[in-house]
This record gives sequence, C-alpha cells and structure tokens, in this order.
Amino acid sequence: MAKIPAKVESRIKEALKRYQPLVEQAKARDIGEADTSTLVKDILADLFGYDKYSEITAEYQIKSTYCDLAMKVDGKLTVLVEVKSLNTDLREPHVKQAVDYAANQGVEWVLLTNAQTWQLYRVNFAQPISNELLMTLTFGSLSAKSESDLESLFLLTREAQGKSLLDEYHEQRLALSSYCVGAVVLSEAVLNVIRRELKRMSPDVRIEIAEIERVLSEDVIKREVLEGEKAVDAKRRLSKAAAKALRKAEKEPSPIQATPTEGVNATAAVSFVVATVSVDPKSQTTAP
Repeated sequence: MAKIPAKVESRIKEALKRYQPLVEQAKARDIGEADTSTLVKDILADLFGYDKYSEITAEYQIKSTYCDLAMKVDGKLTVLVEVKSLNTDLREPHVKQAVDYAANQGVEWVLLTNAQTWQLYRVNFAQPISNELLMTLTFGSLSAKSESDLESLFLLTREAQGKSLLDEYHEQRLALSSYCVGAVVLSEAVLNVIRRELKRMSPDVRIEIAEIERVLSEDVIKREVLEGEKAVDAKRRLSKAAAKALRKAEKEPSPIQATPTEGVNATAAVSFVVATVSVDPKSQTTAP
C-alpha cells in the first residue's frame, strides 16, 4: 500500500485520540441515530479528511428515501454511509439497506457504522448484485501506535479516495483470496512443478498430473475453496491472466529459460501456496 503522507498520519493520530473518548461518552449517554450521524460526520471530516460542507452530504436522497451520508470526491459520488445509533448492533438487514442504496446509485463503496463499529463493503454489480465485507474496524480498539490500524484508517481517507487506493486494496484482497490461490495451485503450471519435485523425491515412482490434482482437491484444499461462484470467478481470472501472459510471450523474440535457482524458488512458492489455501476463507473479513 502507498505510504501514508506525514501530514495525513498526524491528522489521523490526533483525531483518533480526540474522538475515541467522545465515542465512549456518547455510548454511555445512549445517543440516538441523529446524534450518532452528527458524530460520524465530524469523524469523517476531522479524521478522514473530507470537507464537511462540500464533500459530505447529509440525508442524501435516493429515489423516495434517504441515505444518511454521502461522500463526493471531485464532484463524483464515491461512498454512501448508512448510520445506526451508537448502541445498535449492525446486522444483515442494515447491510442490505445500505447496499440497496448503493446499487440504486451505481456506487461501489458502502460504509455501515454506528460510530463504534465501521464496516466497509464493496458492491459487485454482476447479476445478481452482491457485496463483499472488506474491512471491519472497532473504533475504541484502534491504536495510534499501530501501523496496521493506521493503514486501515488511511484507506478510508479523502486522500486515499483521490488515489483509488480502495480499488487497489480490493484487487489485492481478491488476488490473495483462498479462491484465487486455490485456482493457481490447481493450474497446469503449478501441478507440473509439484510433479517434478515429487519425482525428485521418488524417481522410480510413476506420478501422474491427474493424481496430484485429485490429492490436492480431495485432501489438501478445502472443498469450499474449489466450489461456487467465487471459485468459478477465480478460475476465469486465472485463465484470462494466462492468456494475456501467452500473448505477451509470443511477442518476445527469445523466451528466458528458468535457472536452477528459480526452480527451487518455485518449489518454495508452491509449499507456501498450498499452506495458504488450507486456511478457512471465512477468516478473510478483517482489516489488513
């Protein structure tokens, strides 16, 4: 991720220290949704850097209803914010409400918050429309001394919006998802590397690619990683990337042969990938 500018980092740290006790005090007073929305608007301005008067719109009209807050960058609607009262637990109906607003406006990014919990969703406009939870932040648990917390907060800032860092973060999460890693592990290129290394271990044993694929599919990789829409999409992305690489290779006059060292590195990479893809994909819903 891009380095956080010193000025922005200083603003985040100062605002975090200022607003954390304010959020706790407001929670103790059990403030309602309107007051929570005001508090969220102040945090969006003072911590995340949006101009309160020109870039944050309250009660943004969407057809016959209203979204609590909407953010615009350079005149373009970028994020819709749905706010619930501070002591309200965020639940699936709230997510659906926020995503429906975004779908009606063609907006990819949604924040659902009660000032204490902040959930970032990306709306996918394929049919049917779906959403992905990319980040969950608990405001009171964030630390101004934590590099990881600062990076997560930076992704929601006005400056990050201007550089499309949220889109880059989404692409990174997608590339490192269990589904994409699983598709790579079962690709012909990786299966060939695994077969080669197994042959080195047992040179007199006949080892077929199909048998390696069966073992990986049945015994190594979690089944949910290989099935469903996300798995199909991952395979499609891998196929497109392979086709693009092939076209590029065809244009090059002389392909570069891999050195023995590169072969060893490839083997290490396969070991890492297989270990990674065995992780439950449901665990990938927290901040980086």
